[in-house]
Amino acid sequence: MEENPQSDITAALLSRERGVIRCARYAFSPNRLHFCGPDKANEILAYIDEDTADFGLRYLLSQFEVMAPNLIAIASANKISDPFDERVIEAYWLGNELLDNASKQSMYIHLKDTLRVKDRFGAKYFKTIEDKISDGAKMHHSFQVMNVWQRMGHKEEAHTIESIDSCRISWGKVLSVAGPILTVERKPILFDGKQMYLGKVEKRKIIRHLGDDGLMDDVSVGDCISMHWDLPCEILNQRQVSHLSRFTKMHIQLANKSI
Repeated sequence: MEENPQSDITAALLSRERGVIRCARYAFSPNRLHFCGPDKANEILAYIDEDTADFGLRYLLSQFEVMAPNLIAIASANKISDPFDERVIEAYWLGNELLDNASKQSMYIHLKDTLRVKDRFGAKYFKTIEDKISDGAKMHHSFQVMNVWQRMGHKEEAHTIESIDSCRISWGKVLSVAGPILTVERKPILFDGKQMYLGKVEKRKIIRHLGDDGLMDDVSVGDCISMHWDLPCEILNQRQVSHLSRFTKMHIQLANKSI
């Protein structure tokens, strides 16, 4: 079979575009709440609506204070030139094998020198972070949410258990679809006064449309979806659910070591 360089280039460009759009779907929810990123929620939503990406969307996403440096760090650890490569996006938000290629030393340097956790919150605070890196923490969104207790976007304030549960990427099974309303079965993160843990399955209603954006049009009963701040992000396959569950539980366990 003859090689088709033009076809390969087209496939690569489409893959890059998918990565940027996937990233926007996860980043939009906290952005609309003014927690992180530029005050451009309507512009980001317009890109999601059109299901297209260009350098304008890349620029908007590059202004997210925590997410963007983390994507760059994961890409660098895996010798991937584009931090919005779809594999990198999946690694950060859901988890995959790329996270295992970031060394403990590179994660330490990233948190200390790039995100400046030690300078911002003090040496004693950073010592707990350093210990968790030694214990196997990964550059996954759930680590940032559950183990860096201070938010590092626009609102540098302590997380509550409610905000941790909303901010982490959760997953759940769709039980019913009624217009824009999805009823989803999911496990919340709870706190018993001593430890965080995944609670029993509960039902939650979430909105899959904002205006006429068409987000999650193809979702069906029985699908498993990811959610961020009570908005659906994408339909997940079993591999993705397994990774997300693994890294979430890992970082709950690490968080409990310093509560």
